Order: sequence, then structure tokens, then C-alpha cells
Amino acid sequence: MVLVSGQCQSDQKSLSIQMKNSFIFDVDSTPPAKMSQWSESTDCCDWNGVDCDEAGHVIGLDLSAEPILIGSLENASGLFSLQYLQSLNLGFTLFYGFPMPSRLANLTNLTYLNLSHCGFTGEIPTEISSLSRLVTLDLSGREPISGFSWRLEIPNFNFFQNLTELRELYLDNVDLSGLGTEWCKALSFLPNLQVLDLSRSLLSGPINHHLVNLRSLSVIRLRDNHAVSCQVPEFVANLLNLTTLDLSQCDLHGKFPEKVLQVPTLETLDLSYNPLLQGSLPHFPKNSSLQNLNLKNTSFSGTLPDSIGNLENLASVDVSSCNFTGPIPTSMANLTQLFHLDFSSNHFSGPIPTLRLYMSRNLSYLNLSSNDLTRGISSTGWEQLSNLRYVVLSYNLLNGSIPRSLFLHPTLETLLLSNNQFENQLPELSNVSSSVLSDLDLNGNRLEGPVPISIFFELRNLETLDLSSNKFSRLRLASSKPRVIPKLTNLDLSNNQISGEVLVWEKYVDETRHDEQISDGGVLRTVGAGQFYALNLSHNLLESLQEPYSISRIGLLDLHSNQLRGSIPYMSPNTSYVDYSNNNFTSIPADIGNFMSETAFLSAANNSLTGIIAESVCKANYFQVLDLSNNDLSGTIPTCLITKSSRTLGVLNLARNHLNGTLSDTIPGNCGLQILDINGNQLEGMVPKSLVNCNMFDKFPCWLKNASGLQVLVLRSNKFSGNISCPRNNVSWTKLQIVDLASNNFSGRLSQKWLLTLEEMMDAKTESGFEFKHLRYATRSSRFYEVTVSLTIKGLEIMLQKITNIFTSIDLSSNNFEEQIPEEMGQFVSLYALNLSHNALTGSIPSSFGNLKLIESLDLSTKNLSGKIPAQLASLNFLSVLNLSYNNLVGKIPTSTQLQSFSPTSYEGNKGLYGPPLTNESQTRPSELPPSPPPASSDEIDWFFIAMSIGFAVGFGAVVSPLMFSVQARYIAIHDHIPFVHLKV
Repeated sequence: MVLVSGQCQSDQKSLSIQMKNSFIFDVDSTPPAKMSQWSESTDCCDWNGVDCDEAGHVIGLDLSAEPILIGSLENASGLFSLQYLQSLNLGFTLFYGFPMPSRLANLTNLTYLNLSHCGFTGEIPTEISSLSRLVTLDLSGREPISGFSWRLEIPNFNFFQNLTELRELYLDNVDLSGLGTEWCKALSFLPNLQVLDLSRSLLSGPINHHLVNLRSLSVIRLRDNHAVSCQVPEFVANLLNLTTLDLSQCDLHGKFPEKVLQVPTLETLDLSYNPLLQGSLPHFPKNSSLQNLNLKNTSFSGTLPDSIGNLENLASVDVSSCNFTGPIPTSMANLTQLFHLDFSSNHFSGPIPTLRLYMSRNLSYLNLSSNDLTRGISSTGWEQLSNLRYVVLSYNLLNGSIPRSLFLHPTLETLLLSNNQFENQLPELSNVSSSVLSDLDLNGNRLEGPVPISIFFELRNLETLDLSSNKFSRLRLASSKPRVIPKLTNLDLSNNQISGEVLVWEKYVDETRHDEQISDGGVLRTVGAGQFYALNLSHNLLESLQEPYSISRIGLLDLHSNQLRGSIPYMSPNTSYVDYSNNNFTSIPADIGNFMSETAFLSAANNSLTGIIAESVCKANYFQVLDLSNNDLSGTIPTCLITKSSRTLGVLNLARNHLNGTLSDTIPGNCGLQILDINGNQLEGMVPKSLVNCNMFDKFPCWLKNASGLQVLVLRSNKFSGNISCPRNNVSWTKLQIVDLASNNFSGRLSQKWLLTLEEMMDAKTESGFEFKHLRYATRSSRFYEVTVSLTIKGLEIMLQKITNIFTSIDLSSNNFEEQIPEEMGQFVSLYALNLSHNALTGSIPSSFGNLKLIESLDLSTKNLSGKIPAQLASLNFLSVLNLSYNNLVGKIPTSTQLQSFSPTSYEGNKGLYGPPLTNESQTRPSELPPSPPPASSDEIDWFFIAMSIGFAVGFGAVVSPLMFSVQARYIAIHDHIPFVHLKV
């Protein structure tokens, strides 16, 4: 029988059907599985994914991305009998976690084998290496999914020895760590290799000389192999056919060979994310083939050579986050193929090179942000960049006016000009309804005058508009007919000088009507198509809200730090973040909780709110932060606020009001509170012991023993009593860095064992090289509630807005502690402030205090301490406040620049002390003790604050240090809970 050319052989069909029947496919997949359409009634050479030779033998199978639900390739026995098969592609067809079948070695005629991203696991069978005719081998591993990682492994060094015909090898995400540093030698058995991809393969360095034997090598991709960690060898420049070199994220170091950049065949060079890799750009010859250059986040430096203009094929260049300096060369006008240019985060200077880029008609992405560029922006020529979509010039020194031509550009989608020195008024716009601009950021400039209303109505595709931190004075609405802004979702006008009324439009306005009257001034709140998400008008001069008070369809609303008055406005039920703090609001609607079904953050702190906290606030089922501090609220704290904390409430700040009554002691077992601040009220009764359920007290709270994340403990100015040791000493607060137990009735000796658990105090952290964090609470919306702490530091009661994780302090003053000061306190080497004044401590000052090298404030006054001042205190070079007054100290004051710099009042009341800075007069002054503070009322809790497992950020030096060095305190006397401070400035 004579076969018709290309007609499928019957055995080939049956073997293929047998393979198909070993799998179960996803019948709902789009497109449907290729194999699912195979039928015995049709010619197998006509099947989708099948290629045949003229004799009707199946020689090619392309079954990539087949939607197989159930089946192992090992069971597809028909496949392994297709002896004529030359090409097999199963890429992205998943065989979850199954091993690669060794029977693939039966397909001895294979020249192309693609098993990439199939989810195979375990060792690659050694039998695969017997496929000596292979020209292309792709065994790239699948990326981890949902915690599962299917990573293949090469069995040994000899795997490549028989694959001498191999030209393309893809082992991306295959574990080659077993080859150690000998991987280059193992690859030297492949003399015809042209493409090598070993990305994310756990390679160990270095790149050694065996690689140069691969003379035909054209493409090298080794990205994301951190253990390579080596210098790039010079011999790479001898690979004369090299077109692609990708060594990104390999922890390279040393100086990159300039000759590699001059290889005439090189088209793509990616060295990005090697921060220790140094280098500079060489002279580029005119015959360069370079198309893509990526040096992002390396240590390349120097200036850009004029010869960069010789790279006439350059399409994409990214040298962001490097150390380049100098001007951008005018020769870049020759780069006519350039479409992506990122020079951000360098030190380029001089004018913006817009006029030099007009020849680059293909330019789509331009990022010159975070440099030292000066002068203004040209108002002409931008229209010639007809493909321009993305322009970022933020964080430079640009000045002058922003040209109208940028807003009129027909293809520009993103324009970011923030943090420059642009000034004058923004231009009014007209006839730009075809604009596609969606993101406009002009914050941090010197723009002034009215905000052009045409920006809202003419830029009809605008979604995000940031005009914050300028000098805008108003929105000019008087001459404007109300219209809908269709797409605006984020508007930021904060930190300006806008005054007047917040205008609220609650309905779409029919543009055919003309009877709406809008008064001049104020701020526009547009409804658009109901998509408006964020409105920030904080830090302005706004005085009122348009009545009726109702602000709807906004997810995030920030009106803090204005002059708004009256009743707090209702928000929309879908508003999740609301900040009304630092205004002049006077009341809270009783039913406000009916409009807070999705509110997670509400702050109305620092207003003039009166009345009670309405029970309706408990209808906010997703509360994470509620801050009503610093107001004039009265009445009781709604029980539901505490009991509902089991759901989401993490921060409750009601400090400095006039609240009374008791706290509920029915806090459930899964309490979520992390921060509770009720300082400055008239609450009574005992602190509820059920607070222990919050992992957050008539005695020292030993029942917090399991709160290992405790960082701040402030129980100041209450009536707590007893000692501060705990049974079996099983309390360990290793992260505690602020302890304030002052002005209570604690007594007994200071427990050495408990003090030694305060490991954070013993960690000698310094500002240099330390990662700063600060006390704050993260909400679901990725915003932060900044925590404040009221502490007495250096004799002053101050409110610390931001506290870093290197700041530590202990205040045990005005209690009844007895016996000696433990020597173990000298181990608190990171301590900045220590106050043990007004106690009944006896004995001498521990010499171990000389180890407190960072301490800046030390108060041991008004006690019964005796003996000499330890000579070791003379070495405390950072000490700026010292108070040893009114003790029984004797002897000469140790001599040092520091101790003699203090006023005699630091030592007064110690008859036996002598030497500078004391004079004869001060030595004979009678010992007159200042009055002790009166005990706190037994039914009053003035202050307590606990923060659990909360981070800290923003520098100590920027916030706390200026406070610490501004004054020196002599002593503090408290009457009626009001501190009277005698200062020496």
C-alpha cells in the first residue's frame, strides 16, 4: 500500500490517543485543551499541536499550557513510544510536584525538549543527559505558588558531558548549588552553546576562566544569583559573539571592566541591583550595537561621556540610583531610537535637557527626578515628542513657571513635578478635552494664587491631583458653572493657604441648567461618577463646611489642622479614614455612629468638643483607631468601646478630657487593644484586671508577665502601691524601653532580678548605623496613627510626638522605694534619662553608674544617699542635667569638665560636699528640702498608657534631643497635679 504524503500512520495515532487518555482535562478552560480535541476519526497529522513528516510519523508535539487537572507524565506511556519525535514542548503544562520521568530518554531523536515551568520536583534524571542530539534544552523551574516550591536539581557534574550538540540551555530556577563553584567547568563540555540562562539557580561564585572556552556564547543570563558575589572577569570582553549579558542581582563587587561595554556585538547589558559594583562609562565607538543599558542601583559614577551619542541603536537606558554627576550631554540628541530614559536619583546638574531630546521622537518614558537640575522648563518643543507618556522631574531645583504646553500634550499620561521651586500662578486651560493626563503631582513648590478651575474640568481623564504644600489661596468658583469631574479619585490640597468654606455637592449637576449659584471661595468636593476616594484639605485656613453637613462618597477624608467649627460632619458609611483633629469643632452628633459602618480610623483630637461620647460610635464595626483626646468631653466612657475591642479596636485615646466613672471590667478574652490612653480624666475605681486579655492595676501589673512585646509602661501620678517585684520573678519584659512609675506609692527595694530582665536597656545602641523606627500603629489602609507619650525628662514634663527605638528612660521618682540603689542599674548602658528622686533610698551612689555613657539626665535628689560621689561619674561626657541635691553626700566633688559645669544647685543640701562648683556660701547653706508632692486621690486614675508590640521610627535627634538640650532643670515640685519647674536656661 502506498501512503499519501503526510497521512498519519496508524501506530502513531494510537500512541497519541493512548497518551491523551492518561490525562483528565479542565473542560471549562479557554482555550480548550489541544489533546481534548484529538479524535480517532481524523488524521493525527491534522491535530492541533502535532507535526508529522512526509511519511506520517509524529515528529513534533507542542502541548504547552495544556489545562491538565489530573495526570502524571510518567503514566503517559504512549508518549515514550513515539520514536520519531524530534521536538517536544510541554512548557507551562502543570504536573504538580511529580518527578520528571526518566523514560523521556527513550525519545532518542529529540533535538528540542521544553519542560519549563511544569512543576516537576526532585532530581533531573541522569538518563536525560543521554539525549545527545539535543540542540535546545529548557528545564526552567516553576516559580513558587502559595508557599509551594517545585525546584529541580542537577544530579552531578557529568550531566552535560554527552550534550555536545546543545546550543541553547535554559535552567532558570533550577538548583545548581550542588555544583558549587565548578559550574563553569561543568558547562565547558558544551562547545556549541550559544544561549545560557541560569537565572535564580543558586549559583556560587566566581565566574571563572572555563567560560571563555564557550566561543559561540551569545546570550548569558545569570540574574538573581546572589552567591555569585564576585568581580566580573576581563575575559568576558573576549566573547566576540556576545549580544546579551544579564548579571543583575548577583552581589557583584569591584570595578566592572570597561572593555565589556565596548564589545561591538553587545546589545543588552543589565547589571542592575549590584550596589557594590563600581565602574564608569567608557568612550563608546560608533559601531556599537548597544540597545538596552541598565545600571540601576549600582555604584557607577563619573560623568556621562559625549560619546554616548554614538549609541545610535540605544532604545532603553536606566542609570537610576547611581552616583553620576555633571550635565547631561547634548550629544544625546543623536539617540533617535530612545524610548525609555531613567536618570533619576543621581547628581546630574545643569538645565533640563528637553531641547536636546527632540530627535528622540520615540521617547515615551522620561525620569530625571532626584537630581540637582536647575533653571526652568522650556515652553516649546514638547509637542515634537509625539509618543511621550511619562514625565518625572520631581526633587530637583527647577524654577520659573510651569509651561502650559505640558498640560496640552496630547499623549502625556503622568506628569510629576513635585518638590522643586516652581512659582507664579498656574495657567488657565482651554480646548484640552482630548488630554489623557491622569496623574498630576505639583506638591512642594511655590505656586500661588487661585487654583485654576479648568484643571478640574478640562483635564477630563485626571484621576490623581496633588497640589499640596504650595501657596494656593483659593478655588475660584464664582464664574464657573458647576460640572461633574468624571474620573478624579484622589485630590490633595493640603498645606496651602486656602480659606473660606468647604463646598459639598451631593448630586450630579445637569450641565444644561444655569440656575445653580456657587459663591466665591472655598474648596470643591466633586462627586464625579461616585469614584472619589481620597480628599486631603489638611493644614489650610478653612473655617466652615457647607450645610447640611454631609460628606459622602469618600474613602479617605483628611481635614485636620484647619479652623473648622461647629458640629463634626457626618461621613459616608464607606469612609474608612477620617481625620478632623486640630480644628475648632464643638460637638459630635449623637447619631454619628449610624454613618460609620466601615470607618476604621477616626481622630477628632485637639478640638473643643463638649458633651458625651455617644453610644452610637460602637456601631463602627471596623474601628481600629479612635482618638478624641484633648477636648472637653464629659460623662462616662461607653462600655461598648471597651467590650467591642475584641473585634478590631487597637488604639483608644481619650486622654485629657473630663470623663468620669469607671472602666468596664468585662473585656473579652480576645481583646485587640494595643494602645489605651485615658490620661487627664476623672476616672475612678481600680484598673480592670480584664485588661490582661488585651496583652496590654492597684498593684504592680505582674499579670502582664506574658506580654513579652511590651515597650512602653507609664503608670505615672496614680495611687498604685506595693513593690515592683513579682512572685518567682517570672516577669521578663526584654523590649521595655520607657518605664515611668513616678508619683505613686510603690515601696520596697528595687528588685535586682526584675531589673536584669530589661534587656533593651542593656543594649548599647547608637544612632550610627542603626535603623530608626518610632512608636506608631498601622491601620489596614497602610496609614499610621502616631503615638505620643507624656514623660518627665530632665525635670520637664514634655509631650514626645515621636520616639525612636534608641531612646530609653526610667522614672521611679516620688515613691517610697527603700534600701540601696542596685549596682545592676549600671548595666543599663543605653539609658538616656534616670530619675530616682524623692524616695527613701539609702547607701551610696553605685560606682557602676560610670558605665552609663549615654546618659543625659540623672536625678538622685531628695533622698538619704550618703558617701562620696563616685569618681566614675566624671567620665559621663553626655550628661547635661545632674541633680544630687539634698542628700548626705560628703567629700570633694570629682574633678572633670562635666561635673564642674553644673550650677551649685545641683549639689546643694549636702553639708559634707566641697570643691568646685560649690562656694563657701553654698557649703554652709541650710538643708531645706522642697515640699513633697501630695498623694494622688485614691479614686482617681490620672494617667496610664501601655503600648504593645509597636514599632518606632523618625530620629531621636530630630525630636527629643532639641528638647533635652534646651534647658537644665533644678528641681520640680508638683502641687494639685500641676508641675512647677524652676529652670536654668
